[in-house]
Amino acid sequence: MMTGRKQMKRIIVAGGGAAGFMSAFHAKRPDTEVTVLEAQEKPGKKLLATGNGKCNLTNLYMDPSCYRSDQSGFETAAIRNFPPSAATAFFRELGVLTMDRGGYIYPMSGQAQTVLDALLRGADRAGVRIITECEVRNAKRQKDRFSVETDRGIYTGDFLILACGSMAAKGTGSDGSGYEIAKQFGHRIIKPLPALVQLKCEGNLLPKASGVRTDCLVEIRTGDGKTAAKDRGELQITDYGISGIPVFQVSRYAAKLLDRKQKVSAVLNFLPDLDEEEVQDLLKEQRSCLSGETAETFLNGIFNKKLASVLLKAAKIRPERQAGLLTKEDLNSLVSVIREFVIPVKETNPFEQAQICAGGVDTTEIEAETMQSKRVPGLYMVGELLDVDGICGGYNLQWAWSSGYAAGSHAAAGVVQGYRKTVRGQEKQVKFSGSEGNRARGRQERKKHTYDPDQSAHTSRGSRGRGDKEKGGKALKNR
Repeated sequence: MMTGRKQMKRIIVAGGGAAGFMSAFHAKRPDTEVTVLEAQEKPGKKLLATGNGKCNLTNLYMDPSCYRSDQSGFETAAIRNFPPSAATAFFRELGVLTMDRGGYIYPMSGQAQTVLDALLRGADRAGVRIITECEVRNAKRQKDRFSVETDRGIYTGDFLILACGSMAAKGTGSDGSGYEIAKQFGHRIIKPLPALVQLKCEGNLLPKASGVRTDCLVEIRTGDGKTAAKDRGELQITDYGISGIPVFQVSRYAAKLLDRKQKVSAVLNFLPDLDEEEVQDLLKEQRSCLSGETAETFLNGIFNKKLASVLLKAAKIRPERQAGLLTKEDLNSLVSVIREFVIPVKETNPFEQAQICAGGVDTTEIEAETMQSKRVPGLYMVGELLDVDGICGGYNLQWAWSSGYAAGSHAAAGVVQGYRKTVRGQEKQVKFSGSEGNRARGRQERKKHTYDPDQSAHTSRGSRGRGDKEKGGKALKNR
């Protein structure tokens, strides 16, 4: 019997991280009940570790080159509909002021905890139910509903959003379990590999400069000498290899090559602002200035002492040799090792040290505008679970916000490809295509899906959902 009362849609979000929270916020409406299932004792543990605890929320510079995937450009639609300006506006409405550091956006407090606290307050205000210590084990679709099996019981819903994260930084709760759940629904997983991670290298020469930080161009080359990737920034030399932002930026390419059993080398240019001739002229000038000094002193005026010693040894020049006696061949050898210091890469550091993963759910099986599965109606996947990884600088959090917004807002609209809904007693086909769709609200209404501040969680009041009646779990309320 039709009562005239709107039927509540139940939306389950598996994972209480950045993407999960954003999904839950935008899924909450007066006619939706939203439940977040989080395996950890407290949600948002990985968020607290971002930006070295300072939480680089987003970046004002957005370009397709900032993201990597087997399906290039997949992230574009979601980020266009929820760009960095929308992210900063969203957090401003949650009471978080931000500051711009050369395009890198941080909370003004300088603390990731500020961001997490704001998300928790907003979730409570919106009426989102958060169940902690609730590990998702299996999920399936039965008729028009999803059944999610956890160690605390079974939860059912009309829509399911998987925001389980990747395998990176396992200590924060990312264990790769989301991949198995995605596979249960027939999705293909592109092999996850560590990304934004340090590289372990062969040889015992460079480790003698362990602890040194220096400006450097880092290039990843294949066994046949082809360049796979390169980036410049502050290199950190370690006792096992190399670290630092430029290493993180190219590490996914090294990981991919190593996984294919190819030979990989890191080529370091310690004077990236100078070409070969300019480096040659610099060394000649330095030799002239310090002709009576040792070769070690000669090079110390340019490089850190520990690094200078390594470069001299690589160029086969004794440190005690008089600088004025260095030959043209000696200088040529130094130029070579300064501009192309080659070290074989044997492996990346493991997932535990990685900030993100390369690989994940194949994005060709996901609708780019909505994050909805092309295989299973009503199933959405967001964030790190997908085969999308950004470079350092707030790009992975922006992907979490944008993909979460897409999934949450479309799940809340009840828009499902190939789904038949009853609208005022009449069966109608409800489809979503592109950035516009039909919402069943008595009449079908077309609406552009871009960020609207009035749709943010803390302004979408309505009745507070009571959630499912299943037992177990620890609910976070009145935070």
